[in-house]
Amino acid sequence: MLDNAHRLIRILITASILIVAAIVMIILWDYYTASPWTRNGQVRVQVANIAPRVSGQIIDVKVTDNQKVHKGDILYVIDPFDFQVAVDMAKANVSQRKADLDFKNNQAEWRRVIPGVAVSKEEKRQYVALAQQAQAAYDSAQAQLHQAEINLQRTQIRSSIDGTVTNLIMRPGDYASAGVVNMHVIDTHSFWVDGYFEETKIHDLDLGDYVRMDLMGYHQPLFGHVQSITRGIASNNALVNEQGLPVVDPVYTWVRLAQRIPVRVSIDKIPDDLTLAAGMTVTVTIVSERGNRQHRSPYDALQHFGDDMRHLFGYK
Repeated sequence: MLDNAHRLIRILITASILIVAAIVMIILWDYYTASPWTRNGQVRVQVANIAPRVSGQIIDVKVTDNQKVHKGDILYVIDPFDFQVAVDMAKANVSQRKADLDFKNNQAEWRRVIPGVAVSKEEKRQYVALAQQAQAAYDSAQAQLHQAEINLQRTQIRSSIDGTVTNLIMRPGDYASAGVVNMHVIDTHSFWVDGYFEETKIHDLDLGDYVRMDLMGYHQPLFGHVQSITRGIASNNALVNEQGLPVVDPVYTWVRLAQRIPVRVSIDKIPDDLTLAAGMTVTVTIVSERGNRQHRSPYDALQHFGDDMRHLFGYK
């Protein structure tokens, strides 16, 4: 009789373990195959490509690699000597044109009002035209001076955003060419996450869905919202060869991999103690559709299931 009781207990324990294992497998299968989540996520960020507006030799680099900067901070300085000379020459040209303008205006006025001298209308128009030409030359000289002063200011290259200098390889003595990028600043206010979801799960996503993001090596999750869903990805079949013929990849009918569609997720808040860097690996999980479902993830589901089992068997 006692042996039968022990046998029954062993059978019940084995059956309970099998039932628990089956339920865990069902939960994992549901999340791995049907639920909208992906381990293929990546942190992204906007980068400002800094290029000078004038050319010249760099004489001073004001920042170091990975240094935080604010909008308007000087990043580096181009030799201003030639540009200062251009400003001085432009000022001299303005003074010359101003003197010529005053002379032509006085000459035209004198010819108009001088008593006892007969001046034809044609002569008056000529003097007025000369004065107008002098005025135009003076305006042009002022514009050139303004441009020279702007170019002088542009020898101090400033940051256009608040951010962090990255991959700095510049040094004094390098030559900076106008329009050529030579410094990069990461916009620290622009971090987001791209989750690459299988095409079979895209139909479960909506703009505004609440998202959980688990960074590799960081235990505290981040939360955000679906900001946008990419409407197209590149296709190798759209390429052509040198003869203009379409390039078509062979299709293996027994293997059909689901395409990955990028989904952009905005981060609600970045903790102060988190060192976030573009390129980090992220697991992206949709935990609430339009705020109607409770926040959950595969890890949460297993934890809740374990809690339920402990309560069922009388464990705290």
